[in-house]
Amino acid sequence: MTEYKQCIVIRDDLKLSKGKLAVQVAHAAVSASEWADRSTLDKWKEGGQKKVVLRVPTLKDLFELKEVARRQGLPTALIQDAGLTEIAPGTVTVLGIGPAKTDDIDKVTGNLKLV
Repeated sequence: MTEYKQCIVIRDDLKLSKGKLAVQVAHAAVSASEWADRSTLDKWKEGGQKKVVLRVPTLKDLFELKEVARRQGLPTALIQDAGLTEIAPGTVTVLGIGPAKTDDIDKVTGNLKLV
């Protein structure tokens, strides 16, 4: 059986509070899922909506990862903060990738570390 998952990738250099980080991850999960095709979305939901939170060192790494994922045809969503609390308006905080087939996402994110 084919498995599906979603990866949320955070910037390790921002040092957000746990609450702020949780909200940014949630934004990315919802936003990226809106770009998935209906069949993939349904299969991902049926499988329990698996999500993994990973990290990259910097904004540059996040942008590079987004481009690699996009070239592989994976749904992506970069999240920019409104700047109302901890960080400046427009700060890119996280990247959502997927949902998609686990094997396809792992080709892009398999070398990243868990949060």
